[in-house]
Amino acid sequence: MSSYLDLGGCRKRRRGGERVFKFKTFGENGCPVEFDGSFRDNVKAIVEYGHLEINLCGNGVFSWSFQLEVHRHPPLHVVLFIVEEQIQASSSSSINLHCKHCQYVGWGHHMMCNKKYHFLLPSKDTVAACFNCDETSFDDPNPEKGKFNLVELKGHIMHGVFHSNGFGHLLCVNGMEMGSDQLAGYQIMEFWDRLCTGLQARKVSLNDTSKKRGMELRLLYGVAYGHPWFGRWGYKFGRGCYGVNQPIYQKAIEAIQGIPLCLLNHHLSISNNDISVIFSRYQALSDHSMVTLGDLFHFMLELRSRLPKENSIDSCNPSTVETNCRWSPKRVEAATRVIVEALKKAEFRWVSRQEVRDAARAYIGDTGLLDFVLKSLGNHIVGNYLVRRCLNPVTKVLEYCLEDISTVFPNSEALIINNSKAKPRCKITKVQLMKDIAYLYRHILKDQKATLSTGVFSAIPMATRIILDTKFLVKEYTEELSMKGNLNCSNGKTFKLLCTVISRSDEIDEALKKPLPPYECVCLKENATFDELKQEVEKNFREVYWRLRNFVVETIVNLSVKGSDLVMGSVEMGQKLVFIGSNEDQIGMDDGGGSGIVDCLCGAKEDDGERLISCDICEVWQHTRCVRIPNNEEIPHVFLCKQCEEKIVFLSSLP
Repeated sequence: MSSYLDLGGCRKRRRGGERVFKFKTFGENGCPVEFDGSFRDNVKAIVEYGHLEINLCGNGVFSWSFQLEVHRHPPLHVVLFIVEEQIQASSSSSINLHCKHCQYVGWGHHMMCNKKYHFLLPSKDTVAACFNCDETSFDDPNPEKGKFNLVELKGHIMHGVFHSNGFGHLLCVNGMEMGSDQLAGYQIMEFWDRLCTGLQARKVSLNDTSKKRGMELRLLYGVAYGHPWFGRWGYKFGRGCYGVNQPIYQKAIEAIQGIPLCLLNHHLSISNNDISVIFSRYQALSDHSMVTLGDLFHFMLELRSRLPKENSIDSCNPSTVETNCRWSPKRVEAATRVIVEALKKAEFRWVSRQEVRDAARAYIGDTGLLDFVLKSLGNHIVGNYLVRRCLNPVTKVLEYCLEDISTVFPNSEALIINNSKAKPRCKITKVQLMKDIAYLYRHILKDQKATLSTGVFSAIPMATRIILDTKFLVKEYTEELSMKGNLNCSNGKTFKLLCTVISRSDEIDEALKKPLPPYECVCLKENATFDELKQEVEKNFREVYWRLRNFVVETIVNLSVKGSDLVMGSVEMGQKLVFIGSNEDQIGMDDGGGSGIVDCLCGAKEDDGERLISCDICEVWQHTRCVRIPNNEEIPHVFLCKQCEEKIVFLSSLP
């Protein structure tokens, strides 16, 4: 796929004077519009700068396009499409209308919105599936039959969708790893993040299934950084599958990050010497001691970000002892050998700095020379050994030990001195680094052998499974529609309130205990009355929610006022108010999309997007994985849960 869309090839599409925006700044304030209103106001403002497309996604569906310049030399452009999807145009079935992405992430209690806004960066192949650029254009009033709906196609570079209440979902990001020839994943994410910030979205979710070279990034980055790859843009734990919650997820991250490398190396080196070689190779590259598995993966990923694509770095990093000092290189080398021999006698155990210094003084009388060499030797290579230095976390004393790296650099010289003539004995390329990361990922994190099923290492398979079961991430952009700057509107002496609604048919006390519809920001003049406030609340909620298109506000919870009373003075600026009202359709406020009861063995009580099976007697849904039906097997035609099966067995045993 290519992110370059040569729309100029469409003969009827050529339009003189169509504005081109900068990809790197689009979505910032002022590009293309000042984002100073609510989410819906900002969407209305931004589409005014787009080119209106006809019949792009079917009759009656409005859509706009924006030409975005990624860079000028060589010329590269992408096209952003904004598609407004109205609920009436989607379906007449409320079950179909309910957003499954909201259900999976825990927003299933939200009412259905009147509109969705799709933001798409289509690939060249996606556009080709929709249009025949030689014969038709986006503006053709009589499009050919059989054309596909752009929103429904797969393979977009980016596809995000917002509900009209400001809650959204990032459905896909396909960077270079997934087919985009020009846009990397981080560029797409920065673009999306600017859009969400500028539009003043409330919360945005995503389903993290990102991979690189077969490695699940939520696991790899979780071990290295304590958060998934999307965490770079503020996305955090939203909801776990199979009953995983935030504390369980955090403990899994900490457990797998804290696995001691020394124990892991000792345990695995018996059956897999390659892992020990990799450990030593990157310890030699590091300028500090790596203690845990998290330290190692963090260093390797940081090193990858610094390595040029084709170049490499020396694995001796750079050498052992600095020779720019008042002692001759010969004396420095002699002192270094004495210290290494003293550490050899310790049989590769950790010894204190004072203990090493005292042992070396029997041969080197110059304590200043010894102090200089000990300071310079930390985490450097001498001959076939890596001299490691670390601060003991208990005694707070510097300690040293030797690590044999002859298997890592078998042809190493006796001693490398830091000067311009010294030749590197090994080079690490980016390709080799990625191979090493993939090897450790596969043999430690993903495909654990029996050697990692006992003792402290038994935590690795369990923690890995918990992290991989945490897919749904959420970023909160504006908390309860907190306004930028202050609560004053820009148009004169006005102020804002945060309002939500409940149905008159519900018990007030019980309704207030349940999750309420998200608060909407209502802007009023300073002399507005409560009757005018009620009208604004009705207008806002009718505009946002499909179920409330005939909603009528009646009273305000815990506020006894007359309709002619002034709002200012009776309530504080920015105060949250709950309004009670009714629908002419007599439809309840809660129209969640759940079609059955979920009560799984793992503790899940709601549909989390994983495969479910329903008991044919009690009709309760459970995960197929939890009832031991492998994902590669079809769901059986008849299924009984454990409780119903036990009841049948019990009844059959009765006389």
